[in-house]
Amino acid sequence: MILTWRAAAAAVIWMALATPVPAQELTLPAVDYPTLPSKVVDVEQFVPDGWRLEAQASGDLNKDVIEDRVLVLHESDQANVIEHDQLGESPLDTNPRMLAVAFGGMDGGYKLAAADHALIPRWINPVMEDPFDAEEGIAIDRGAFQVTLNRFFSAGSWEMGDSSFTFRWEDGGFKLIGYDWMSVRRNTGELETTSSDYLTGRVKLTHGRIDSDEEAVEWERLKPAPLLRLDQVGDGLNFDRSRAERR
Repeated sequence: MILTWRAAAAAVIWMALATPVPAQELTLPAVDYPTLPSKVVDVEQFVPDGWRLEAQASGDLNKDVIEDRVLVLHESDQANVIEHDQLGESPLDTNPRMLAVAFGGMDGGYKLAAADHALIPRWINPVMEDPFDAEEGIAIDRGAFQVTLNRFFSAGSWEMGDSSFTFRWEDGGFKLIGYDWMSVRRNTGELETTSSDYLTGRVKLTHGRIDSDEEAVEWERLKPAPLLRLDQVGDGLNFDRSRAERR
């Protein structure tokens, strides 16, 4: 991922950008998040009326050799598509998303294991690109699932990057076992990454530049603390790494 961002950042670093201007808050309709069914025959039955299945990943998450699913559901309410006269995207699709995880059953059906509507935040900033990419935003690998959020601003900030959260089924719930954060300053080319492994209690910090392969690497040791559950992480774009450190 770092190499991908280096290539992308190098292509845009000398672009002339608009003078940074803080975005004003838009008036958004309230959202009533639906309750998902506890068990279905087909994953499409998890999709509530007025929502759509935007992205999914499959793999074994609970070690029973049966395929499980991670789903991202996206509301499709036209009232949440906001026209405005500010900088940035207009109309802005502020429809919220929900994350759902379902375990596959021996009978071929699926049982809801977790549902969350905070980790993938609502797109409410017109000068920021949509933080969730349906093609690359979720994945299942080695018995864990990962959600990735992107940051790119057309005004108001030189910073761009991404944040990835890795969850594994532990003690009856999905726990945060890894957090990866990457940031590039487009005006200076400075590159920073953080890779936190909450199982080993170690954090790798790197500092460098997108036009150089040289990096300064530091390691930190985290103090013991319980792993955060999925429902304790909150808005992924505003995640504070110190909340998950082992204290």
